[in-house]
Amino acid sequence: MTTPPTPDANTVGALAELYLGNILYAIESCAMALEADGKPLDAAFYRGIGRKLAEAHGAQRAEGPGAG
Repeated sequence: MTTPPTPDANTVGALAELYLGNILYAIESCAMALEADGKPLDAAFYRGIGRKLAEAHGAQRAEGPGAG
């Protein structure tokens, strides 16, 4: 049985996981600015992206040790 390859630290997924908190903060800042500009639908769109990213990260962590 072979072991799966170790993820490259320079992949999009690895970098996104490493900086997920910063990415979520930036998305929420963008959503807040859009809301202040009177664009609630655009703000909701970006908040939806942030929610999906957070949920995916939570699901990955729930898989257990070594999940990512």
